[in-house]
Amino acid sequence: MSRLTGKIAVVTGAGSGLGKAIAQSFAEQGARVLLTDIDLEAATKVADAIGANAVALHQDVADEQRWDAIMEATIDSFGTPHILVNNAGLVIPGTIEDCSREQFRKQNAVMLEGVFLGCRAAVKVMKSNDQPSSIINLSSMAALQGYAPFVAYSAAKGGVRSMTKSVALHCKEQNYPIRCNSLHPAGIDTPMVRQESVGAGGDPTPETGMIPLGGLGHPKDVAALCVYLASDESRFMTAGEYPVDNGMLYKPA
Repeated sequence: MSRLTGKIAVVTGAGSGLGKAIAQSFAEQGARVLLTDIDLEAATKVADAIGANAVALHQDVADEQRWDAIMEATIDSFGTPHILVNNAGLVIPGTIEDCSREQFRKQNAVMLEGVFLGCRAAVKVMKSNDQPSSIINLSSMAALQGYAPFVAYSAAKGGVRSMTKSVALHCKEQNYPIRCNSLHPAGIDTPMVRQESVGAGGDPTPETGMIPLGGLGHPKDVAALCVYLASDESRFMTAGEYPVDNGMLYKPA
């Protein structure tokens, strides 16, 4: 269990759901992890359970100045990071007819601008690393097929998909030791998916809302792919987009 030994990772939105599973899996594979979340109490519980190789800090990913502080804190605690997982997010339901401009901007401030700020801060410190580094951006199946009840969310995740490729190609052109890839989960049993189910007119149990009975994945299913993309095993993979959806893209519910 040492695929990430010697690696230092930053995981946003690590207090629950996918971020929690990713941070735990990274630590299990030997990485030292700085966990951030707007809910510091939740992130601290996860970090405490991991042990000495984890530190939790408060972060609003839409706060530009906070990103520099997070990178500095990572360097102070463990060293220059080799891995960034941009996972933090929120869901604001709304179709093209009933989503307000304010809601659209709020959604994109976190889900799109937050990823932009994270990538920029990571490239700044990772570009001088002496070993391969990896940025992993959590997008969504919404970026590939759209979700009518979530127009702002779909727009943000679509932006993350395209921006990931721009970041990857820039790093390649500059000969930086940084890969950048996007993941596109759907139907994973997380608090956000349960919120999406309610927003789409279902109830808090996704099996009776957006997701078919028996169709839910576990956060560890996403975390396993993150471990691979964070490790040197994926050294020849960049600008990619990877569905984790049990085939939902090709046979939507």
